[in-house]
Amino acid sequence: DANIFIGSLIFVQELADKVVEAVEPYRETMDAVCVFPSMPAVMRLNKIGSFTMASMGQSKNVMLDFMKKNKPSGTSFQDGMLKLVRTLPKVLKFLPGDKAKDARSFMMSLQYWLGGSPENIEALLLNLASTYVFESDLLTGEVVEPPTVIPDQGIWHPVAPRVFETNEEYIQWLRNEHAPTIGVDPNKAPVIGVVLQKSHINTKDDAHYVALIMEIEANGGLVLPIYTGSLDFSKPIEDYFFLNGRSVVDTTINLTGFALVGGPATQDHPKAIATLKKLNRPYLCAVPATFQTFEEWKDSELGLHPVQVALQVALPELDGAIEPIIFAGRDGVTGRSIPQSDRIETLAKRAIKWSNLSAKKNADKKVAITVFSFPPDKGNVGTAAYLNVFGSIFEALKTMKAEGYDLGAELPTDVEGLVDAVLHDKEASMASPTLNVAYSMSVAEYKELTPYAEDLEENWGPPPGQLNTDGQNLLVYGVRFGNVFIGVQPSFGYEGDPMRLLYAKSASPHHGFAAYYTYIEKVLEADAVLHFGTHGSLEFMPGKQVGMSGGCYPDRLIQSTPNLYYYAANNPSEATIAKRRSYANTISYLTPPAENAGLYKGLKEVGELISSYQGLRESRGASIVNSIVATARTCNLDKDVDLPSEDFDTAELTLDERDIIVGKVYSKIMEIESRLLPCGLHTVGVPPTAEEAIATLVNIASIDRPEDEIDGLPRILARSVGRDIEDIYRSANAGNLDDNLLSENIKEAIRAAVRASVERSTDAAGRVTEVNPMMASLGAVLGGGSPMLSALKKQGFDKVQDPDLEKLFGYLEFCLKQVVADNEMGALIEGLNGEYTLPGPGGDPIRNPLVLPTGKNMHALDPQAIPTIAACDCAKVMVDRLLERQGAEEGEYP
Repeated sequence: DANIFIGSLIFVQELADKVVEAVEPYRETMDAVCVFPSMPAVMRLNKIGSFTMASMGQSKNVMLDFMKKNKPSGTSFQDGMLKLVRTLPKVLKFLPGDKAKDARSFMMSLQYWLGGSPENIEALLLNLASTYVFESDLLTGEVVEPPTVIPDQGIWHPVAPRVFETNEEYIQWLRNEHAPTIGVDPNKAPVIGVVLQKSHINTKDDAHYVALIMEIEANGGLVLPIYTGSLDFSKPIEDYFFLNGRSVVDTTINLTGFALVGGPATQDHPKAIATLKKLNRPYLCAVPATFQTFEEWKDSELGLHPVQVALQVALPELDGAIEPIIFAGRDGVTGRSIPQSDRIETLAKRAIKWSNLSAKKNADKKVAITVFSFPPDKGNVGTAAYLNVFGSIFEALKTMKAEGYDLGAELPTDVEGLVDAVLHDKEASMASPTLNVAYSMSVAEYKELTPYAEDLEENWGPPPGQLNTDGQNLLVYGVRFGNVFIGVQPSFGYEGDPMRLLYAKSASPHHGFAAYYTYIEKVLEADAVLHFGTHGSLEFMPGKQVGMSGGCYPDRLIQSTPNLYYYAANNPSEATIAKRRSYANTISYLTPPAENAGLYKGLKEVGELISSYQGLRESRGASIVNSIVATARTCNLDKDVDLPSEDFDTAELTLDERDIIVGKVYSKIMEIESRLLPCGLHTVGVPPTAEEAIATLVNIASIDRPEDEIDGLPRILARSVGRDIEDIYRSANAGNLDDNLLSENIKEAIRAAVRASVERSTDAAGRVTEVNPMMASLGAVLGGGSPMLSALKKQGFDKVQDPDLEKLFGYLEFCLKQVVADNEMGALIEGLNGEYTLPGPGGDPIRNPLVLPTGKNMHALDPQAIPTIAACDCAKVMVDRLLERQGAEEGEYP
């Protein structure tokens, strides 16, 4: 029954298809169809009198000529479309009123729509109704007002007399007129840059914006609120957040809820990152509950709707965004935005605390370094996944002291001294009486400073409880060195079942846990907290999954303290939990390289017997095979390999049959030997040893990278002997002894070649601090070629040539530079300086060297980057092998 359909900003293909499907059957019966910037298929639905998108293809069409001449270049489709339609009204005066009446109506409608205010929308509907719906004079008495619009981008403040189009004018008004009015000293106040959507300003649906601006000002800050009608929010940042080449803001909050460039459809993350790196300030992306009402969010255990998590949390994280705090909900009746006062208060306080980091002198900053005890009561205080925690903290303390932080007069001189100062016992558990007590908090002080303390009594009884207490006071374990506190996060969970409490919906932190974070926020008054290593319990506390409420325990515990968090680079999934639930700015650290597990005891004996068999297979082969079978049984290899019975004499078999048995056993022990195990622990701030670099590069060199047109070294070596590497692997798995030996020789050759390449960059201490070109000696080494080529020839691969290796080892040189160029310590100092941390993917640095260099603010997934060609190729190989095995074992395919 509708007379008019209006649509706009439909740039998601799936949504566009649904709109076309719903509207197209009724297009001809409706009086007008107005579709503003959207996908082409939706735009073709336009029908205003005789005006359609198809009519624009006619000759001598003024509007088409204008669009062709002014078509923007170098932009995404949707942003280019928006730029074009904002320019179209300029052509209105050139359109003859009689011949292009309907085209004129479309562009007038567009101006009303871009104006966005209730008055503009009313005028839009009256204009369409009077022209196309009612043929009589029903609307004769109505006056259709001309469009009123604000600038396409500018600086908007709710109490300013106008929209400012230069930051010089706005800053003059802010400092000379507004700041004195609200009692804020403009010379001392932090400046928070806020990015807004023009549509909310146009439609006066701005209560949530006004509330945040007022809250920041009430907390002693000043605000520089910018907006644009474009989907590229980096442009107003470039135009308004810099003055004379320097940033004029101390923190940036994006309130649009979308990625900085491109909105919800097509993003340009490199452009966004370049802009934010240039600005070099913390970048917070708060979230308006767009896809659900306030009540739906409040009642949901998930928190944010999954679609909203993808569009308004995950995509901004690719730009380096942190702190996805809900600051507004949607009214279920009117659809207008409702400011959430407690969330806005949290957001404002956290933004100001981040801003203070760039204003304070390092000597005055207080930092709380937090170590963990997980699993509980196992002597695990100060441990983390793949990380030498106290060794890394010691390096961090040395760096912080060099940067001017006050660490007091009695800083330990070595790692042992640091451990002793905190634990007094290397095997200390949370129940240990040897842990150093940094602060005793009385029950009265605890209750006064912890507003939710009473809520914990349901699970833990009245304070002080049984944990982290001496029976009268709550104990905070740790030690202070000047303004730096190294504390032990209280244990959370039961011995033997450490995750039990974390995942219990009705659970809560105990009083000791709450007291620890109360001490950091209210007693120590820390400017930042650094959680050291993967991982603690804070981010796993009960509450919503994403989009914390004021009742969620991660939010209650962290309060307003900026949270820096060292997280293992190979664990982006849990790092993402820390980012979203405890507002962490993660800093990735490199996991130790993986080395082959090797053989031991009986398995090693089997390997030695197989080596003997290779030289004596024709003379004493049967007796050696009998020994191989017997020893393999004692190692339980008969569970994985089909072996002859215990009393069977292999002398009854032919030489080829004995070779097959030995080949299958050899294949299995090579599989066991080549399993990768982490080698040692990583220390933040210490360059890798040569052996660590070799282990890393061996694994990188062993993988094909078709998206970069780089063959792995196994494939290159197999090709040099006229074989395909997949055939060698397949034959070796089937028990072919010769191919098992060839496969093992290829592995040894890879390690030898990589070692030769790394030796060129190894210093006297056995570490790699600077990378020399791996292929630089091609022309200098006469006759012998590169060191890598020489190493391969010694392993018997004499048909390989340097041109075959050049691309791969050029890539390995790049990867080694990335390993050496880690910014783990640099990112910590930058974070404590209130600067922007570059984002980057997490994951396995072997398969994805873009994880390197470490020291990045990790994100879990880039939906536009998957699946890679390499992933598809690997999947095909795995599925082919699975099908082959199914066919061989079952006699048929599934």
